[in-house]
Amino acid sequence: MTKKKGLTRRDLLTIGGAGVGAGALVTIGGTKPAFAAKKDDLPQVPRKKLGKTGAEIPILLFGGAVKLDKRFDPKIAEALRFGMNYMDAADCYGGGANEYAVGNFLQRSRTRDKWWITTKSDPTDPDGIEATLNKSLEKMKVKSVEMLYLHGIDDVNVLTTDVAKRAEKLKKEGKIKYFGFSCHGGSVNDLLNKASTLSWIDSIMFKYNFRTYGDKELNAAIDKCAKSNVGLIAMKTQGSEASFADAWKKFEKTGKWTKHQAVLKAVWADERITAAVSHMDTFDKLKQNVAAACDKSKLSSLEMDALEKYAAVTRSLACDGCDHHCNPAVEGDVLIGTTMRYLMYHDHYGETEKAKEFFAALPDAARRLEHMDFTKANAACPNGIDIAAHMERAVKVLT
Repeated sequence: MTKKKGLTRRDLLTIGGAGVGAGALVTIGGTKPAFAAKKDDLPQVPRKKLGKTGAEIPILLFGGAVKLDKRFDPKIAEALRFGMNYMDAADCYGGGANEYAVGNFLQRSRTRDKWWITTKSDPTDPDGIEATLNKSLEKMKVKSVEMLYLHGIDDVNVLTTDVAKRAEKLKKEGKIKYFGFSCHGGSVNDLLNKASTLSWIDSIMFKYNFRTYGDKELNAAIDKCAKSNVGLIAMKTQGSEASFADAWKKFEKTGKWTKHQAVLKAVWADERITAAVSHMDTFDKLKQNVAAACDKSKLSSLEMDALEKYAAVTRSLACDGCDHHCNPAVEGDVLIGTTMRYLMYHDHYGETEKAKEFFAALPDAARRLEHMDFTKANAACPNGIDIAAHMERAVKVLT
């Protein structure tokens, strides 16, 4: 990098053009290094300290909940070239294939020492946590990971002393360095508040985006975690609308940035947040996200105003996953928030088969949405979402 004042937008938006085809990968499985590009040849994603861990991680993290080539995925290689060396893995991602893809990449590229690897456990009991971790280590062909998260928890009662003791055991055995949890449901505030009092929680990955910046209770909980030096990573940063209409298109550009870049810039503007994990299933998304991360300019007041207007206009289109409001209002074992998330996968992410597969895996009672009365659920939704219409559509597109 030769420019002292940072790269221009043109520079940043063409960094993905080098790609794997430009010789980033020299040999796979041979005796030569797998990567030809030198670090100084390319802009690097900035890094920031992750709370009490003291470790510096990139502010943009590679989300593993995407389809990866199990043999050798070039998107992972591209991420590493730009300093995005944090892999957010989990045993359930990619239909269970994610960690195999990560393991094969690490083995063939011989770059384990360059990566920060996070994995997750859906089981929340000590034995289940350890068993899941052991399987993950085996699939990724590694002896340890940097971070182990409890995955998508929604109940403070799972944060027990027994879990704390097991986390400490795993640390002493050298299988993990740090421990934490991820959350994105209706109990985010409660979980953050609880974590701020627990010395054994090193980091939290939680839903945080431009729709919730003004939430006083959430901000108070974030402040407590920041004061306790708990590392904070934002996820679900796009705040995707659940109506699957194209209302967001009028905000496709917010000044210099696209809407997708702008919401990441807005997250990074919060000094309490270390990083944002992003769903980058294409080279173009990776390129644009790296561009936003490497450009040091901040969003203008006009750009922030555009995001606020976008949030206001689409408020009734975004599901927060707060099932504790709407589920009790329905007579039946439905999972409204989960179903809404699968609808988002179907329409917003374009992952139609994944959405159908996940929906099919739900309990029978949760899929029996026909002829159910969601009138009270509509009234219970704090965002005014037409839940009835979405559940009717779920039956049509997810089955």
